[in-house]
Amino acid sequence: MATGMQTASTNICERMGRSQEISEFMSGTVIGCHLCNKSIHEISLLLNIPRSTVSGIITKWKQLGTTATQPQSGRLHKMTEWGQHKL
Repeated sequence: MATGMQTASTNICERMGRSQEISEFMSGTVIGCHLCNKSIHEISLLLNIPRSTVSGIITKWKQLGTTATQPQSGRLHKMTEWGQHKL
């Protein structure tokens, strides 16, 4: 009955840790469903992701116009990528 392969119906929270992000493809799918007048609850059931995640993706898309990951706050790197490459 149980195989080594995960099914598509596996909850996304079980596959991902809390710190991982939704892929751009999945975010685009959420936006596509939203544009087809699906409710947040319907999208959540269809894609098997939490309603809060769906709501957050839609809100971010309405505010920023994109679902791409934005730069995070934090300390900048001391050395540039060019400098690291030269080392």
